[in-house]
Amino acid sequence: MRKPLSLRMQLLLRLTLPLTFVVILDTAVSYYVALHYSNVAYDRWLLDSVRSLAQEVKAQRDGVSFDLPPTAVEMFRWDDMDKTFFKVESTRVGFLAGDSAVPNPPDLALLKTEPYYFDSEVQGTKVRVVSMLMAPTATSEEVLVEVAETVNKRYSMINDILLAVVVPQLLLVLVTGFHIWTGINRGLRPLHNLTREIAQRSPRDLTPIHDALVPLEVLSLTHTINNLLNRLASAMVAQQRFIENAAHQLRTPLAGLKVQAERALRIDDLPAMRPALTSIKSSADRVAHLSSQLLVLARSENAEGHRLLQPVNLQVLAKECCIEWVPRALEKDIELDFDAPQAPIPVAGDATLLKEMLNNLLDNAVRYGKPDGRITVQLLSGVRPALIVEDDGQGIPSAELDKVFERFYRIPGSQGDGCGLGLSIVKEIADLHAARVGLSSAGVGQGLRVEVVF
Repeated sequence: MRKPLSLRMQLLLRLTLPLTFVVILDTAVSYYVALHYSNVAYDRWLLDSVRSLAQEVKAQRDGVSFDLPPTAVEMFRWDDMDKTFFKVESTRVGFLAGDSAVPNPPDLALLKTEPYYFDSEVQGTKVRVVSMLMAPTATSEEVLVEVAETVNKRYSMINDILLAVVVPQLLLVLVTGFHIWTGINRGLRPLHNLTREIAQRSPRDLTPIHDALVPLEVLSLTHTINNLLNRLASAMVAQQRFIENAAHQLRTPLAGLKVQAERALRIDDLPAMRPALTSIKSSADRVAHLSSQLLVLARSENAEGHRLLQPVNLQVLAKECCIEWVPRALEKDIELDFDAPQAPIPVAGDATLLKEMLNNLLDNAVRYGKPDGRITVQLLSGVRPALIVEDDGQGIPSAELDKVFERFYRIPGSQGDGCGLGLSIVKEIADLHAARVGLSSAGVGQGLRVEVVF
């Protein structure tokens, strides 16, 4: 796995690479500009030299002549940096004067209208050559005059121009790079301070991060972190409250178990021991039921972050669940009705959690329903499938309808041995499936209707 680049390195690359590219491009442009203007300047000198030599070409009766004193030739050739060569050549007679090693132009037709410049070599040295074709008056003969010069001065001028351009640019790059580096370090300092401030916190310190610690561009990140910290704080408070309530709820039946067990140990007569054993069984059942409810609630909470909802046939699931509850309902002479369409009712959900939700609804209906009463489980199909569980028990007062979803909350004076977790579990599982839970009761003693709409 590739190690990610640091933000500092990314900023440096994105700022310095374009700057380096611009400097390289500008250096290349400067080189070609310097080459062009050095050629222009020294080509003009070569042209003046050719014209000076051309003036020494004289027409005679039998042709043309070129006569230049040795002193003038020496002065013409003198240069402290470059070597100068020349050649005068007649198209009829041939070589007249100068250096025969000077190369001819590739095509004399190029010289008909204007002088011709080209690069070549003389004695293994690079030279710049200018050629001019002239026709002296009073003769039809044409004379080729050429001057060649080595390129030392040209390259020297190019180097001088490049140094004058590149050195300030390099200094500018160094100064700019230093300011970029210091600017990036100063810009990232608030992030380092934020990292250090978070790293020094204790695991229980969930107070929000102060906005004054970070620049404007990082506020969205700190707001997200603060929202996460708020949710974590709420989750920790809820977890602490859950643990305290669970410990309190478990302490009561366990204390009853201990008392009844000690009572049974003091009795030698089996018939007299029966009430204590009955109480022990009742307390054990309550502990088992409470433990089961707590496990289901913990599972529903853990499923929230990584659940995978799959297609579930609600009709089959509810039918199987109702069949399992028939014996329990018959123990209290309760009639359990199931009303659903024959066609499948697909919903997206977790089959195990949906079954636990219906189990809790049926458990509440059996616990708090009227003996010799009736429980109806109804399914509605359509765009928004619904699961309805209705009993004819004591019902819930309208003032308590919003409170019964709280964990471990029980209506004051309610009968039964419930632990106040059934409807909380129903609400948790419904929320996981984006379903809505509605409670309605016609009044005390008029039963309860629970409707879960998907």
